[in-house]
Amino acid sequence: MLTLHHLDQSRSFRILWLLEHIQQPYQLERYYRDAQTHLAPASLKNIHPLGKSPVLEWDGKVIAESGAIVELLIQKLAPSLAPTMDDPAYVDYLQWIHFSESSAMVPYLLKVFNAIELQQGTQLAFLEQYTQAEFDKVFGFIETHLLDKDFLVADRLTGADFMLGFVLNGLLYNMQQAEHYPNIKRYVDGLSALPSWQAAVEIEQQGVAG
Repeated sequence: MLTLHHLDQSRSFRILWLLEHIQQPYQLERYYRDAQTHLAPASLKNIHPLGKSPVLEWDGKVIAESGAIVELLIQKLAPSLAPTMDDPAYVDYLQWIHFSESSAMVPYLLKVFNAIELQQGTQLAFLEQYTQAEFDKVFGFIETHLLDKDFLVADRLTGADFMLGFVLNGLLYNMQQAEHYPNIKRYVDGLSALPSWQAAVEIEQQGVAG
């Protein structure tokens, strides 16, 4: 049995959604952010020294990093969610998998952290300018790529969508950027209409600490 150590409002949604999509039985261990600091609880360090989520326990291994977990789950349990290695689309697939946690996630998080600093009365002029330039470049690139596309790669749902869909949903609805990125909005609306996405959202909502 797989055990997913799941933190609400985190990258762990990728894994929850994927497990629901492939209908793989799993055990869910829930963790909740501190209401004041929004940080992960210290109890996650009992599972992995970094105290982050997602963490997957599988066949005696403790696996961190959502990208690694997505790739492993697909390779072992759902190979149809990735192009084969001899398919030309595999290169695009691999690039988008890693893009999601590097090129896309960095400006996203910088913008979040910069907004927190501004709320505290601290203005970091260089960081703010750099962040906005990277933010516009990266998400503008994705917006252009998604013109007339429902999925990132090969005209079908793949692991790349599980990785990047989480980031883009946050872009639209946590950062209120939907009006600026109509192609991204159409793409995310398509993903969020999938029964597996809706099931994952329902599981998260059921587990919200009162």
